[in-house]
Amino acid sequence: MARIAGVDIPRDKHVEVSLTYIYGIGRSTSRKILEKAAVDGNKRVRDLTEDELTAIRREVTAFKVEGDLRRDIALNIKRLMEIGCYRGVRHRKGLPVRGQNTRCNARTRKGKAKTVANKKK
Repeated sequence: MARIAGVDIPRDKHVEVSLTYIYGIGRSTSRKILEKAAVDGNKRVRDLTEDELTAIRREVTAFKVEGDLRRDIALNIKRLMEIGCYRGVRHRKGLPVRGQNTRCNARTRKGKAKTVANKKK
């Protein structure tokens, strides 16, 4: 496996798809990186030369990925919670932040349903 930005990317996949295993890099960013590094996205990772891998690593350093990105996101959420804005309160309570309905859905955010007695009327 090739290591890029501290992540082992899969050897048997196309380079374009393999780069998406790095947190903070999606398909479009992956294409941009490969375009700047002058590497064919349809090549398999195992077929890359050391020079191509070095070029990809150099381009990835221009983006905020993995630990730095996770830390920034966590700090942003913590800041929202500290200033007590609406979004921060929703984060604190574990409810959906972006205006979704919570009456019958939002199970992903709220967790497993806690049944309340005498709710039949």
